[in-house]
Amino acid sequence: MRTLLLLLMALMIVPALAQGRDRYDNARFGYFIDLPPGFVAQGESANGDGQSFAMPGKPIELSVWGGLISSDFEQEVAWRIAQDGADGWNLAYQAVTPSWASWSSIQGDRIAYQRLITFCSGRRYAAFRAEYSMRDRLLMDPIVAQLVGSLKGGAC
Repeated sequence: MRTLLLLLMALMIVPALAQGRDRYDNARFGYFIDLPPGFVAQGESANGDGQSFAMPGKPIELSVWGGLISSDFEQEVAWRIAQDGADGWNLAYQAVTPSWASWSSIQGDRIAYQRLITFCSGRRYAAFRAEYSMRDRLLMDPIVAQLVGSLKGGAC
């Protein structure tokens, strides 16, 4: 009887733990990412490479997308970091490896954190970019860590 009661309790707890966790799967490029609670889809891009999300009532934006790597992953990353600089973002942190890259930049009171991973033997990439205000940093730090851990490439 005790075992049955424990089993019933476990069955009730598992859905509660899963609540609020959605997963975005991109059919075009085959990547996925777990979305934290509170983010609302703003619509898939016209070419199907990704989607934007926002947190209602907060100046927080999340973009997720994928693409093909035409030459070299590290060159792709360098180009994107340079684009941030050209757009007025000041690089605050950067880590680049042959299979992933992360960087954060600051512009006024805004923070941007971007992550790219490569998969399919270096032929594809998946990325996310979170932009938020400095005052939301304590809220966003664990969310960004969860996003970093959940961004994965799927089948090629």
